[in-house]
Order: sequence, then structure tokens, then C-alpha cells
Amino acid sequence: MAAHRKPRQRSLGGQTARTAFTLALAGAATATAFDGIGQAEPNLTPAQVKAKVAKLYQEAEEATEKYNGAQEKATAAEQRLESLRDEAARKEEKLNTARDALGSMAAAQYRSTGLDPAVQLALSDDPDQYLDGAAFAERAGDRQSAAVTQVRRQLREIEQLRGAARVELTSLKTRQAELKAHKKTITGKLDAARRLLDQLTVTERPRIGGGTSGGTASGRASRSSTDGRDGLQAPSTAGAQAPNSRAADAVSYAYSKLGSPYVWGATGPNAFDCSGLVLASYRSAGVSLPRTTYAQIGAGQRVSRSELLPGDLVFFYSGITHVGLYIGDGQMIHAPNPSAPVRVAPIDEMPFAGATRVV
Repeated sequence: MAAHRKPRQRSLGGQTARTAFTLALAGAATATAFDGIGQAEPNLTPAQVKAKVAKLYQEAEEATEKYNGAQEKATAAEQRLESLRDEAARKEEKLNTARDALGSMAAAQYRSTGLDPAVQLALSDDPDQYLDGAAFAERAGDRQSAAVTQVRRQLREIEQLRGAARVELTSLKTRQAELKAHKKTITGKLDAARRLLDQLTVTERPRIGGGTSGGTASGRASRSSTDGRDGLQAPSTAGAQAPNSRAADAVSYAYSKLGSPYVWGATGPNAFDCSGLVLASYRSAGVSLPRTTYAQIGAGQRVSRSELLPGDLVFFYSGITHVGLYIGDGQMIHAPNPSAPVRVAPIDEMPFAGATRVV
């Protein structure tokens, strides 16, 4: 009788293993969906979807402003690091010149009387250690002593620069890690919002974008260009009411960008997030603003809601996570969220948190 053997199990390898690993990752990602957002919730009313999407967009925008702040700090750290490296390179070039001169001096002295201790110091692989153990000062000539002192100073300056560069590199890596974390948060929130919106019908989706589609008559003005973003100028009333020409120019720029898409982290010229739009508007008027809403609210003179004039920055939510550019008559131009382009909207659309006049 033939022996009954237990079927031999095949090990996973090659394409089979890769496929299994991919499926496992996909299953884990589904089971632990980002920030508690799992699969699309069934049977939600349009009103419930709108509320959930609005909350997700607000959370994504908060993460976007944190991303913008980390990006600003990372850029500054990168610039400082590059500057330190450039300065160190320049000093190393000077050091090499000084050491070459000492080398020539050493060669000449060696041919006559042997190598002077001071020159040995300058040419040593570890000058500080040599210096600690050598009483060179009494034996070195004035010229050589001065040259060696200069070399030693240059060595210490270079080491200080390298130390500062290491600190900046650590800072840069920290900022890059923050960027990665904030990006993950943003994409997770936006993906969750998209899944909710996918539950709606085509006729229901336009009502979820939030805010008005045109606002005032000026916001509904037609555009003659094919890309839908050129040819619209700010109404003369907005420019006339602005406190100065730079504020008026900023308002005009914002009007010219109506219809531009919302893209988180963008500052123009063809796409914007909320703080990126006001930054670009004032940049066009020759005024430099900070990158984030948190910093922008402190960039000028705080004004009350009753004192608002065209060109003022208006902020929303308790965390100061959204900003728009006031244009008068209770209206603003802002970049709302990924489901709505740059548009005119009433400032009553969101919880008002404060306002700033930057010029």
C-alpha cells in the first residue's frame, strides 16, 4: 500500500511573493485607513456628506499651513547650509594658500638648517595636538610664528563653520521629516473627502463645494479668454475704496486669478492655496508677506470687522487656518479647497477670526 504523504507546501518566491506582499500591504492600508477614515460610508445624505467633506477640507487646510511653514523653514535651513558650505570652501582655499606658503618656507629652511618646529606645526595632520606639546613660540621666527598663528586661526574657523553646517543639516532633516508627515496628513484627508464625494450624484456634487459660485455681480463677470482666468479686472469701486495703490493692485491681481484651481502648497501663478493666493496678490504689488496664515495675521495692523477695506486680509476658524482677500461689500476672494477654484464669496461663509491690514 502506498504511503500517504502530507502535501508539500510551496514557499512563496519571485512574483508570487511580491504579489502576496502587495496584497498584504493593500489589506493593511484598507484596515487602518488614514486618520480613522475607512471605506466610504453608505447611505449618507448630501447634507451629511457636505458636513463631513467640509470638516476634512478644514483639517487638510490646517495641515497644509503646517506644511507651508515647515517648507519655509526647510528652505531657510537649506540656504543657510549652502552659505556655510560656501564660506567654509572659501576659507579652505585661503588655508591651502597659507599652507603652501609655509611649505615653500619649510623646503627652503630644510635645505639650509633643517625643518623648523613652527613649520612642522603648520604641516602636521593634527596641528592642535602638535601645538599642545611643542614649545614652538620661543624657537620660531616672527614671520613664521605669525604665519602659523594665521593657519591655526583658519583651521578653527573652518571647524566652527563645519559644526554650524552640521547643525543646519540636522535642522533640515527635521523639517524634511515634518514635510513628509504633513503631506501624508493632507493627502489622507483629501482622499477621504474624494471618497465621500464619489457617493454623490453628478447633480448633487456642485452643491458640496462650499460657498457661492460667483458671489457678487463682479464675481460672476464673464471671461473672454480660453483658459477662463484672464481678462477680468477688479471693479473700480474696489480700487477706489482700497486704502492705497498697493492694496488696490493686490485686489486687482486676485480678481485676475478667479477660476484658478486650488492646489495645496501652491503660490501661483496658475494655482494657489489660500495663503498662497494672498501672498501672490501682494507680491504682485511689491509687498512681501509671510507664507502661512499663522504668520500673515501678524504681518500688519489688526483691524476690526467693521473697519474692513479692500485689500485687507480676513482670517477664519479658531486655528487661523484659512485666509481670503477682502474686496468690499462683505465679500472676499479666496482659494477655498480642491473642489472649488479661486472665487468670490461672502466672509460670512466661515467663522470669522480676525483681519489684518498689511499696507
